[in-house]
Amino acid sequence: MNRGNELERPFVEAELTYLLDTGVTPVNYPSVAGGRSERDTGDPAHHTVVVRNARLRTEPCTLDREGFALARHETTVSNFYDEAEINAVYTAEVEALVAERTGAARAVVFDYTRRSDDAGVQQTRTVRGPAALVHNDYTDRSATQRLRDILPDEADELLERRFAIVNVWRSVAGIVYRSPVALCDGSSVAEKDVIVVERRGVDRIGEICRIAFNESHRWFYYPQLAPGEALLIKTHDSGGNGRCRFAPHAAIENPAALPDAPPRESIEARVFAFFSGSGE
Repeated sequence: MNRGNELERPFVEAELTYLLDTGVTPVNYPSVAGGRSERDTGDPAHHTVVVRNARLRTEPCTLDREGFALARHETTVSNFYDEAEINAVYTAEVEALVAERTGAARAVVFDYTRRSDDAGVQQTRTVRGPAALVHNDYTDRSATQRLRDILPDEADELLERRFAIVNVWRSVAGIVYRSPVALCDGSSVAEKDVIVVERRGVDRIGEICRIAFNESHRWFYYPQLAPGEALLIKTHDSGGNGRCRFAPHAAIENPAALPDAPPRESIEARVFAFFSGSGE
């Protein structure tokens, strides 16, 4: 398999599934581990877009400007399907990474999701499929509620200061060729593009954002993510001062992947980042 060619390509073209804004609040049903695929009741809008190779940028993307960033991040975890090892080892590694990269005074992992684009792996490992709809994980309301759910005794005090939610995404089975994550530069997203969607999960009802198409959106991806790399994606930021507050994203079918490319297997950790000031 020729790995070098994709790394040198300035972009790929991929189809993204946006949402038409009909004025009616859609309902999203997330994928279930080992079971159903993600779907929602909204009207999809399919658009083929240019997804640029973020590795070729002269100035690296940042969490506060575009809403996402790439980090070198080695891990000592040997089995990402072992819950005990994840809790004992990976949680501390991820919290340290997010605190370092954001400048947060404290970071707290509160959720993990494992995914694969292979139906067999989904069944045998009981994991979810890729999130292929253009979305952001939280609204202002659902991010605040998630904080109250996870840290109820501290929530009132923590909400007086700036907090963010960062997803840390990485491969758990070699280099990623298939179904990479495409990331939209958050600064290219207009307020009118954001559609609040009710999310009906197995364990709770919340809100996420789906996105309406806008030709101004700027899309990127990091080809061939390696196990020693982590992708940081901001999904909420309560602070102001011109910071990017979130970066819409979606898994794409990679036209540069060869037919014999191995399936993608990944884990994403969702992390609260708490700051010492309000951030305004």
